[in-house]
Amino acid sequence: MNIAFFLTPKKDVIYEKETSTMRQVLERMEYHRYTAIPIIDDKGKYIGTITEGDLLWKLKNTPDLNFKNTDKVKLKDIPRRMINNPVNIQANIEDLMNLAINQNFVPVVDDNGVFIGIIKRSEIISYYYKKAFQMNDK
Repeated sequence: MNIAFFLTPKKDVIYEKETSTMRQVLERMEYHRYTAIPIIDDKGKYIGTITEGDLLWKLKNTPDLNFKNTDKVKLKDIPRRMINNPVNIQANIEDLMNLAINQNFVPVVDDNGVFIGIIKRSEIISYYYKKAFQMNDK
């Protein structure tokens, strides 16, 4: 099954540009209560995913950095500990299982690497849950 059916489009996804500040990211994540969000560049290409842990480690490991001056740190200057690989929109739902094991969402890109949305882990689990019930009914 094509993943487009499960896609949450970019317009409905909370993401940040790599030029945003650490403070902007912290406030956006707090407001939406997310622990991770996608990062895109100025051309809309997917760069990676930033997590609460990445922000916390940056705060801990940077002398003299505190919440008040997090507006001086650009998102692109924060090391990320996890690599959340995207999938192409042409992928199948079966291709996502390994990625979804360690990620809350799987970023989706087009043929040019432009970020077009995400597929939530809950959607993948729901798909397989329904599929398992269909097999049991037979």
